[in-house]
Amino acid sequence: MGEWSAAQYLKFEDERSRPARDLLARVPLDRPQRVVDVGCGPGNSTEMLADRYPAAEVVGLDSSADMLATARRRLPDVRFVEADIADWVPDRPFDLAFANAVFQWVPDHLGVIGRLLEASPPGGVLAMQVPDNLDEPTHRLMADVARAGPWRGRFAAPIARETIPPPAAYYDRVKPLSAWVDIWHTVYHHPLEDAGAIVEWVKGTGLRPYLDRLDAGEREVFLAAYLAGIEAAHPPLIDGRVLLRFPRRFVVAVRK
Repeated sequence: MGEWSAAQYLKFEDERSRPARDLLARVPLDRPQRVVDVGCGPGNSTEMLADRYPAAEVVGLDSSADMLATARRRLPDVRFVEADIADWVPDRPFDLAFANAVFQWVPDHLGVIGRLLEASPPGGVLAMQVPDNLDEPTHRLMADVARAGPWRGRFAAPIARETIPPPAAYYDRVKPLSAWVDIWHTVYHHPLEDAGAIVEWVKGTGLRPYLDRLDAGEREVFLAAYLAGIEAAHPPLIDGRVLLRFPRRFVVAVRK
């Protein structure tokens, strides 16, 4: 998959940051010594962690050089590490491992979550949220357009993205390691300017691996077909805006 674009991602910073704020509000820690932002992206969630825990050592972790460059400019006093989350192992225990919208890209992320929690000290916290939107029109239309066009051969191999397991699978994975587990599901409804804004949103995330398989001319035609589907699935509201429905899964676990 091609390089992430921090600029594209941050076009909707406030909306993307809201789930991170909601997740952080449920973290039962007052004075952690070490905090890691797993999949920190451009540093928006890292900044929240640094603001809430000013006395802690906060580390941002991501595999994207562009995201990390933006994060370092934003937070020059925070240490950022480039690493693949799938096989990253902390050099020392973290009191809080915080992961905002990253594990949907990580193979066997239940295993990775368990490994992070196992590496936490007693009382340490794993806090994560993932989009649960593969059945939403935004993502069903990506696959539909990929199968329908002259580029269908480019998608013979499926797009790699983790299916989000049911809540019971998360509970069963973390509960044997945990003194306390909190799991919930929230559906956000983001008012956006128009259907084109929805396309811009997913160009920064879920649509990226589709566009990566196309040449420049194909991308233009693909995006036009995709936009037409998005417009049909998201009729305008009374003020001309549209609502992007966005479900997310949250898990907080405290190491026993």
